[in-house]
Amino acid sequence: MRIRNSFVKENLTGYLFILPQMLIFLAFLVYPILEGIRLSFYKINYQNETFVGFDNYAALFHDPVFFKALVNTVVFVVFIVLLTVGFALFVASAIFDKNAKYVSFIRGSYYIPVMVSMVVMSMVWSFLLNPANGLISYFAREAGLGTVNLLGNTQTVMPVIIFVTFAGNVGQSIILYIASMIGVSKDLFEAAEVDGASRWQVITKILIPSVQPTTIYITIINIIAVLKIFVVIQLLTGGGPNNGSVTLMYYLYNNAFKYNQLGIASAVGVIMFAITLLLSIPQLKAMLKQK
Repeated sequence: MRIRNSFVKENLTGYLFILPQMLIFLAFLVYPILEGIRLSFYKINYQNETFVGFDNYAALFHDPVFFKALVNTVVFVVFIVLLTVGFALFVASAIFDKNAKYVSFIRGSYYIPVMVSMVVMSMVWSFLLNPANGLISYFAREAGLGTVNLLGNTQTVMPVIIFVTFAGNVGQSIILYIASMIGVSKDLFEAAEVDGASRWQVITKILIPSVQPTTIYITIINIIAVLKIFVVIQLLTGGGPNNGSVTLMYYLYNNAFKYNQLGIASAVGVIMFAITLLLSIPQLKAMLKQK
């Protein structure tokens, strides 16, 4: 009986310690998700809420702008994940075993954009890409190419936005990969050297498999980050031209704050939540299976 009371007391103490965090988690994460799901079934006008069932979802799937936003978001996710993982792996595998000062310099150089606010980064790129007096357009005119308006062309706006987002976020992935590679057992590299393995074989047979959990983590955080992308779109293009760069998050913002369609915006949020789960669950299963 005394042992049981001691066990209950110890558990109660642990629960009391995590109680504040659990309350914050429930209030600021779980409740907004549940409230968003509930609002997606209502038509909301100022103080009035009218239950409409799945009408908000039906309206979305009859809106061509929503499909454009969905396609653009999928393109963003695919390209950002592929570019980030590929480039970060390339840089990290090239320098992880070099001089510590050199590695620190590379890490700092790539991480500087991550420390800068995306608002500031977007404003800098807005100046560079301005067709009237931007630096890129100026050099294009000097080279005899005429005025270049990359953000005003439906064919080039998406690649430019993808590049700007990639350049601002890839530093974090490089840092994570370098840290993960440094932690790989040196015995594996020594055994590979004894066997006469080339650097390419060391990278493909030892490094990349060893950092697979990091790859999964980077993939998940980039999926979530790209689904939430807003600042770059707002400051550089405003979703244009002709909805050429509108994403699900920007579409949600327009419906919630411009058109006062909170029910539609909530439905978009639910769809984004479902997409995040569908894309993340396979990665999490792979991680758990490996462990």
